[in-house]
Amino acid sequence: MTDRPLTLMAVHAHPDDEATGTGGVLARYAAEGIRTVLVTCTDGGCGDGPGGVKPGDPGHDPAAVALMRRQELEASCDVLKVSDLEMLEYADSGMMGWPSNDAPGSFWQTSVEEGAARLAELMRHYRPDVVVTYDENGFYGHPDHIQAHRITMAALEMTALTPKVYWTTMPRSMMQRFGEIMREFHPDMPEPDPAEAAAMAEIGLPDDEITTWVDTTAFSGQKFDALAAHASQGENIFFLRMGKERFGELMGMETFVRVQDATGAAVPENDLFAGLR
Repeated sequence: MTDRPLTLMAVHAHPDDEATGTGGVLARYAAEGIRTVLVTCTDGGCGDGPGGVKPGDPGHDPAAVALMRRQELEASCDVLKVSDLEMLEYADSGMMGWPSNDAPGSFWQTSVEEGAARLAELMRHYRPDVVVTYDENGFYGHPDHIQAHRITMAALEMTALTPKVYWTTMPRSMMQRFGEIMREFHPDMPEPDPAEAAAMAEIGLPDDEITTWVDTTAFSGQKFDALAAHASQGENIFFLRMGKERFGELMGMETFVRVQDATGAAVPENDLFAGLR
């Protein structure tokens, strides 16, 4: 036996990602006395600037945006009661195909070995029992999400640790529901072209392929407030437009695919720490 606390480590790409996919589990497990460690890989400098100025537009200052987003991230962590925040501070690579993908120092241009070595040091320090990150496509193809996946899986190989490992996902049934809600909020939204619609249909997983369904309904208010803490990116955070009550109804379940496990806990499971306590 050891006095070391059970520990959850979530590895995310940008400030605000922690709230969207894992805000519920971070808040829930913190409330249960589990140490929660958030690793944010990039500085978020390709986000919107003050007044909504977009990356690449006159007046957009990535360094100033990164500082603002760090402050917002710290506020989000306070809301979610995150125990430890670690920032790797790579430059935000922007969306796939942006010129910033090729910028020296961007996360996308960083070697997997370098990023993994830094993350492995954090893993050895915190010794997480559960690690959460994205799947190999970064859930929706964002280069920094893909890179976060790559360095996480490589870092695990560099260590002798055997945590339960999960990739965030979403059931296709919920993705369909979100599409309906988006059209409700934007009735004049044009139908996507067939290629875009086909790509969207591949996001997430069939419900029966999801291994882990964690009910975080009781913490949906904290999750909403954590997202709201990223006020500078509010234009891009669709979920905030729902209002807190409806958000809680729709976002109370967080879903994952378990990809590494030494506990033998049966799936489907309703707890990332099943088999560990």
